[in-house]
Amino acid sequence: MNDSDSNWPRFWPDVPETDRQPLREILAELLGRGTLLGSEGGGRDLFLLARDHYRGHLSDYLAPLGLELVIDEDFLLLQARPRPETCMLLGQFTKDETLMLLVMWRAWDDHRTTQAAQSVVITVDDLWNRFRTTFENIEPPEKTHLDQLLARLKRHRLVRTHKPDGLTQLGEMLIEILPSLPRVIPFDSIESWLARTELYQPAPAATDASN
Repeated sequence: MNDSDSNWPRFWPDVPETDRQPLREILAELLGRGTLLGSEGGGRDLFLLARDHYRGHLSDYLAPLGLELVIDEDFLLLQARPRPETCMLLGQFTKDETLMLLVMWRAWDDHRTTQAAQSVVITVDDLWNRFRTTFENIEPPEKTHLDQLLARLKRHRLVRTHKPDGLTQLGEMLIEILPSLPRVIPFDSIESWLARTELYQPAPAATDASN
């Protein structure tokens, strides 16, 4: 590889050979999934490398794409967060995925304001109940469809799922809501969250004028 190759960023010659492949992996995670988790597998070494040595390099690389580098020390998390006013790479979620994200955001917010534990874990049954409470006139997704929704959210490092020993029903499966999720759909307050959820509520049925 030629250090002056135009396919590589200008800072590449300054990166030691030993760091180049890890840096490629970091960028692949950030651009492909949006989030790198330093709390699992080899992610910790990548997180520490980025945090301690390449904050500026990564920020400069992401800036033209309208992405902001977020380094979360508490959760060992790197995130390429879209800048809504400039980013042209915003992932488009389906309506079903958006509804699920809204329900999970509220679950995250409720947990973080009432409990000290950092991990936010709910069951599938709890998620369904929260969905029905939030969107009373919208049917929750079928179980088979829910698997597909969770699979996409997992690919984007927004949730993790865990199957307890002896699991017999899907409703018992655990969903860990990761701190990357509230950054994907940030709200300043419950009021702003309520305003967004209201946009998805079905319009009330028109009354019969003859009655």
